[in-house]
This record gives sequence, C-alpha cells and structure tokens, in this order.
Amino acid sequence: MIADIGIALEINCYTQTTAMLNRHSFHWSLMIAVFAFAMPNHIYAQADTLPKVEIPNTQVLKLNSTIVGQEYSLYINLPGSYGRDTGKVYPVVYLLDAQYDFPFMTGVYGGQYYDGFLPEFIIVGITWGGKDPNAGMLRGRDFTPTSIGQMPSGQGPKFLAFIKTELIPFIQSQYRVTSDRTLMGSSLGGLFTLYALFNDPSLFHRYVLTSPAVQWDNGVLRTYEQQYEEKGSTTPVKLFMGKGAMETDVADFKQFVADLKEKKVPGLELQTLIMENTGHAGTKPEGYARGLQWAFERPALAVSPTILDRYTGTYLVGTDTVHLSREKGELIAMPPGNTKIVLKAETDKDFYVKGMFLKVHFKTDDANRVTGFQLEQSEGSIFAKKI
Repeated sequence: MIADIGIALEINCYTQTTAMLNRHSFHWSLMIAVFAFAMPNHIYAQADTLPKVEIPNTQVLKLNSTIVGQEYSLYINLPGSYGRDTGKVYPVVYLLDAQYDFPFMTGVYGGQYYDGFLPEFIIVGITWGGKDPNAGMLRGRDFTPTSIGQMPSGQGPKFLAFIKTELIPFIQSQYRVTSDRTLMGSSLGGLFTLYALFNDPSLFHRYVLTSPAVQWDNGVLRTYEQQYEEKGSTTPVKLFMGKGAMETDVADFKQFVADLKEKKVPGLELQTLIMENTGHAGTKPEGYARGLQWAFERPALAVSPTILDRYTGTYLVGTDTVHLSREKGELIAMPPGNTKIVLKAETDKDFYVKGMFLKVHFKTDDANRVTGFQLEQSEGSIFAKKI
C-alpha cells in the first residue's frame, strides 16, 4: 500500500506543481515584471534570435495508435553510418520516457559506442504527442499493468499491443532494421519493461531497466513473473536491472531479484547492479550505460594456440610497425611505445580491444597464408601488411 501511494504521488506531482504555480501566478508575474523592467531589452532580443541546440542525426515522427487512442511522438537517433552505408541494417533500442531521457541517452550511446562497447543501432524514443500532453499522467496510464484507485492507470496491456502490432511494424517500414530489439525503461517504465518481458518474452532480445516499481498494486508483477516461469521462453533474453542504493525500496528490489533467480527460467540471463550514492532519478545514466554494456557484450572466445601462432609476427601499419605475439593463450599487440594491448577474440579471425574502438580482421591469400589484417578505428580503416 505504501508503495502504491508513493507511485501515485509520482504520477500526480506534475499536476500538483502546475496547480501550485497557478495559485501563486500573481506573485510570479510581479517578480517577472520587476526583472523585465530592470534588465536591458537587448538581452531578450538576443535570446529570441539565438539558434537552438539540436542533436545531430535525430528525427521526430508521429504515430497514431488506434489501440490506445493516442498520438505518440517518436524521437529517432540514427547511427553515423546510416546515410553512408545504404545496404546496412541495424538493431533497434526502444526507449520509454523519451521526453525525459532521449537527450542524455544519445550521449550515453555515443560514449559507449566510441569506447567500443556498443554496436551501431537505432534509438527509438517513445513519448506522447498531441496538444500539451501531460506526460506525468500519461505514463501512469500506459506503463501500469493494472488499475488502482482514481488515478489513470492499467493500460499496460494496450500499450504493449501498440508496441507489438503498430510501433514495431511502423519502424520496420521506415528504417533498415534487423529483428534484434531492446526495450529500456525506468521507474514505472521499468515496471512496464518487466511486464513486457513476462507477457511476451520473445518480442525483445534485451531488457534494460532501472528502479522498477516492483510493488505496484501489492506486487501484482509477481503474478506475471510466475506465469512467465510456467510458460517458459523460446527466445534467449538478457535482463539487466539497476537500483540506487539510496532508494527507499532497495530491500523489495533485492527480494524480487532473489525470487526471479530462484525460478531459473531457461534462456534468461540476469544481471543486476546496486549503484552507490544514487537516488531514484539518478539510476538512469549509469544504469543504462552499464546495462547496455552487459547486454551487448561481445564474446571473448578461446582460440587455439595453432591459430594464434599464425597471426604472430610484425605488421606495417602506415609508416609504423606493430608486433603481435601469443602470451598465456591470448594475442598481444605491441605498437610503438611498447605498450601491450590484449586482443580479445570474437571469432577465429576477428579480434577487438575492450574499452577501445579498435577492431582487427585477419586476411589470408589463396594458399591460406596470413597476409595482414584490416584495422578499424573510429577515424577510419587501414590495411596492415604482414612483413
């Protein structure tokens, strides 16, 4: 019951704040008038004419849902190569609460991509359209699986149907995408993300969420969790959940995690993180970054010494030389400066460096002799010849 009250307060805070400001509009108007009189007019003129900051590679689309009876705004972030490589297809990350989280999410993605942790993918941020949408109320309506009290709630099933039968097909018709999909949400968005996993686990391959409202409606989520265990899943999925150590319901979260682990649902990989010195709203930047890192983590395969030995030797990269050797079952690169770099194996020909945008693909001739490797970095690609 306490959790329900807290969530209700979260949903209604926007409306209450607006009403408070309206009651004190005279005082605010007086203060604004005083400052406007005191400040030079040219400051206002300059502010009106200054250009706005825009996020590169982003678009906004509108989509009307007949299922929910709602217009949605879709904030799209395209990878840098989308316009250049017209034959490439991309995974899609669907982000809830785009009205709050889309701007910082584009920054999180950019940093993690250029550190080599993430592949290129399309971000689809979902928020509400129409005239003056009240996101605080609408998220309570769409993200909750059941209805409680007098507050708008309980349309989670309709919202999930909208995503499955209207949104995903729409994105597939507009962009070059694969069937590889990820869903992300926090707080009530985290509640919905878990609801989606438990009710239609094959719809997404990865579920990344923080601070989920697991006690919604007296813990009704556990009913869906039980049904998920009983039905099982035909698609392997990865689930990441983060929580702030300073949140009031950490114990409930830990118990929920323990119950889920105990069920040992086939195909479910689970990772959790308790973030120190972090409250409810602050879990998203770190939690989304760590969650995506883990969810998209590349394999580090054990390659036979025989194959690794074929790659050892000296290579010419531009005007510099790089020496490759094998140490303790791993391929080691020694560039100028004598700094050892460990190359992790994604396949028996493809290697990468963890924490760096650096990929190596070995090439062979018709006689299967190693001729060199293609080195890909954020600045471009170059062939390194074996000498």
